[in-house]
Amino acid sequence: MGRDGTHTRSLTTAEIAALALSLAHLGSGPQAATARRGLRHAFETFDLDDDVVTATLTTLTEPLDDDVASRARVIADAITSRLVIRLHYRDAADSITVRDVDPVTCLVHRQHWYLVGVCRLRHGIRAFRFDRVIAVEPTLISARPHLADRFLPFQRRRLPAGKVA
Repeated sequence: MGRDGTHTRSLTTAEIAALALSLAHLGSGPQAATARRGLRHAFETFDLDDDVVTATLTTLTEPLDDDVASRARVIADAITSRLVIRLHYRDAADSITVRDVDPVTCLVHRQHWYLVGVCRLRHGIRAFRFDRVIAVEPTLISARPHLADRFLPFQRRRLPAGKVA
């Protein structure tokens, strides 16, 4: 129940990803600030007893650094246009690679924004932290279509009937 006695439900991972993608499209301009303020007001009605969800929603409603917002907009445009992007990426071990990625969606998890996509270098699904993307280049290469809900790495997976975790 919400604070006002009405029934509330948790946002799904796909809904949070869609909000993140929309905010990435807006970048860091005045509309993005208004959208984030509106989200903060909307989230005030939720009873947030999950630390991961609370941290994620806090990150989602904080403005992005201007450089990160600029890269986020290129990424979001490529997702919408279904075009491959070329990432210059610094991984956790401080190695830099250049990767062509079929972008699928953007999402926020805890304190970080991510691009989720199919990495053509590694031949698999990868989540790239925005703060580790050094540069992003749009290409004119068509990306293969992928449904975002199959590529959200932080969602809880349903077990097939009869299976026990």
